[in-house]
Formats: sequence, C-alpha cells, structure tokens
Amino acid sequence: MAASVRGIRGATTVEKNDREEILEATSELLEIIVKKNDLLSEDIASIIFTVTNDLNAAFPAEAARELLGWNYVPLLCMNEMNAPGKLGMCIRALLHVNTERSQQQIQHVYLRKASQLRPDLSLR
Repeated sequence: MAASVRGIRGATTVEKNDREEILEATSELLEIIVKKNDLLSEDIASIIFTVTNDLNAAFPAEAARELLGWNYVPLLCMNEMNAPGKLGMCIRALLHVNTERSQQQIQHVYLRKASQLRPDLSLR
C-alpha cells in the first residue's frame, strides 16, 4: 500500500491548570501515539491541539517543540468549543501523518479521564 495522510486522534487530561502538568501530559500523549503507530517525527505532517477553556498555563505545542524536539512539525493550538457537559481540563490532539497503515490499523490514544470520550478506541 502506498503512503497516505491519515488522522490520529488523542486526548488526555490534567488535574490543574499548571504549565509543567500540561507539558508533561501532552508529551506523554504524543510519545504513546508515536510508539503505538510506529512513527518518526518526519512522518508527522502537522498537529492541531485544542484545550478546554480552563487551561491556559501553557501551549501543548510547547511539549512537542521543547520536550520532544519536533522543531519542523507544523503545530497549531486552539480552544475547544465550550459546549455544555464537556469534559474539562482536557488536551486533545489531531495528528496528520504520512503512513502506509489503513484507517483500521491506526491506534488512537485516549488517556486518563479522556478515555471516556472514546471508550471504543481506548480499549484497543
């Protein structure tokens, strides 16, 4: 199969709006996504991060740049829509990757309280 651009979703939560906690949780999420999907940073076309409106102590993209050294991966941070009943203190990521894996072979990652967002994918 030829390489295609695929989306990989991931999410995690933190206990408080703290810079170090946001960076550590984001780094953990990205490292697990990379490991589960056998990726190199060169495979990542871009990443869109969102955070709930209760998080503003750090940009999740800082974890990719500062902790993982992904200086050439285009990164974008945004606020998640403020819908009623949403999961708070949540960091979400959408990675666009070049891969030969099919959509069914992609391993999405939901950690901590974010596992309730997609229990069907969290058990894989």
